[in-house]
Amino acid sequence: MSRELLLLVDALAREKNVARDIVFDALEQALASATKKRINDEADVRVEIDRDTGEYESFRRWLVVADGAVENPEQQMRLSDAQKKISDIAVEDYIEEDLEPIDFGRIGAQAAKQVILQKIRDAEREQILSDFLERKEFLVSGTVKRMERGNAIIEAGRVEALLPRDQMIPKENLRPGDRVRAWLMKIDRQARGPQLILSRTAPEFIMKLFELEVPEIEDGLLEIKMAARDPGMRAKIAVKSNDPRIDPIGTCVGMRGSRVTAVTNELSGERVDIILWSADPAQFVIGALAPAEVQSIVVDEEKHTMDVVVDEANLAIAIGRGGQNVRLASELTGWTINLMTVEQSQEKSESEHSLIRALFVDKLDVDEEVANILIDEGFSSLEEIAYVPLSEMLEIDAFDEATVNELRERARNVLLTEAIVDEEQLDRTVDDLLALEGMNEALAATLAKHGITTRDALADLAVDELTELTGMDEEQAKALIVVARAHWFAEEE
Repeated sequence: MSRELLLLVDALAREKNVARDIVFDALEQALASATKKRINDEADVRVEIDRDTGEYESFRRWLVVADGAVENPEQQMRLSDAQKKISDIAVEDYIEEDLEPIDFGRIGAQAAKQVILQKIRDAEREQILSDFLERKEFLVSGTVKRMERGNAIIEAGRVEALLPRDQMIPKENLRPGDRVRAWLMKIDRQARGPQLILSRTAPEFIMKLFELEVPEIEDGLLEIKMAARDPGMRAKIAVKSNDPRIDPIGTCVGMRGSRVTAVTNELSGERVDIILWSADPAQFVIGALAPAEVQSIVVDEEKHTMDVVVDEANLAIAIGRGGQNVRLASELTGWTINLMTVEQSQEKSESEHSLIRALFVDKLDVDEEVANILIDEGFSSLEEIAYVPLSEMLEIDAFDEATVNELRERARNVLLTEAIVDEEQLDRTVDDLLALEGMNEALAATLAKHGITTRDALADLAVDELTELTGMDEEQAKALIVVARAHWFAEEE
């Protein structure tokens, strides 16, 4: 029997092109499974096959756990009981007991064969996948093998890949036999079918296509920093030159547009804007909005937004058809872009200045003339007036040193008063909310900062609102709202 087993292992290993150890492992699992069925389905059984002779032994084993920690006596043994058998055994060790080896010819050969073949198939797929991934081919080329519910199954060498319908370029009509290229989006090792998931709509796909067409990118002379796409319609890529002698845009376009045309043809006519990358976010956004011409730009670092001013003639160009141009520019740069005309910019500026002016007049007890001077000098908050370096404020020609010191003192007093009021409000709120089951000080403080200062205000929130404000999970939020609403129902009764 042992010789037959060795012959079987060798035959399967050659036929399936997998290592002998993989076949041995599969056989050991099949024998262990059959042995468990004979003694106890919950038992932990280990089978060991001698790789040289084909002889095998079976063992039943138990994991040693601390006294009182046994959850499954069929697989676990108390430390004190295990030490009666082996004195120096420790927790997390295994204690084993010999079993009579099961007769290989009587274990239900068909069931064992299925287990073995499945393990070998899994190992074979894993080996093919590993070979493929070792080549680091993120741009996959293959042939459409078949279509399944709108998805394309791509044959790429010995590997099958899936190109989902939503990852195809819109209006693209693939048929069996078509040659196709795509970006390797992810690997699903748990999938029973194709494990490679492809995309033709991902920004990375167009970046890889340019790498194929532009040798300077592979040589490191050029870089494609990022890309944004409206698949099949329009794309923007940002390029950077690492060699001052090379024009990055002209190099990517190619002689008579040959390089960019090759990419466009692969992407079903998708028009590509090539933009010069800049480390200066404002300059990068101006380039990304091309062909529109920008008049001015205001950057808000805190909100990560930019107000971009264009004239009436350029507004439609900057927006693009259906908002396409500004949307792609925003995706490419990572900034939220607010487009506006000169008139709209002036209206927004005046509106903001009115609010700041009212704040200064009210809180600092000054007239509009003084407030306007502060605004013109770039001050927009009480904190700036109170805490910017004194030397900066002394540079304001309209104010003498006494006026500057008085303004700074008033601003600090207002901020201090507001801080005391906020702290008292927070203390009252924390006391009120802490009475609720499931509440803690940190959570109550977070709610108070968002204006949730009473249990009724908390009770009025929807579950998704509370999760968004606090970051807690849905179940916790639901439970807390139920507790906050409990007094409503008690009053009705």
